[in-house]
Amino acid sequence: MKTLKYSKATNYALHTMLHLALSNSTKPVGVQILAEQQKVSPTYLSKILTKLVKEGMVASASGANGGYSLTKGWESISFLDIIYAIEGKSSLFDCDLNHGPECLIQKVMLTSEEKMEEELRQQTIAGLIAEMTTT
Repeated sequence: MKTLKYSKATNYALHTMLHLALSNSTKPVGVQILAEQQKVSPTYLSKILTKLVKEGMVASASGANGGYSLTKGWESISFLDIIYAIEGKSSLFDCDLNHGPECLIQKVMLTSEEKMEEELRQQTIAGLIAEMTTT
């Protein structure tokens, strides 16, 4: 069932985080390599990486050997953390009919969002890698 849609930036952010985790390198990975791997513009990916750096998930290093790497403790970063870094933390649904907190439709939608967020909070890039190595 496909009902919700995240931006392409979220897709690229999740894949970039996975690529950085799989690179398992002590050296930073250049944006050009990351962009080529996903067939996206380095300029566009740089904007996404800037958001991940701002949130402390990714470290950047400048210079000839510069690039991006995961920060210490990256194993605990959830899908939800990455989504929030790119999309922000606003609700997917907002009742514009000014019914206030008693709006039954808004209650259903917010409860559903909370369940989805809990699932995304439990999923990590480290968990994906663990799953990849056991299959």
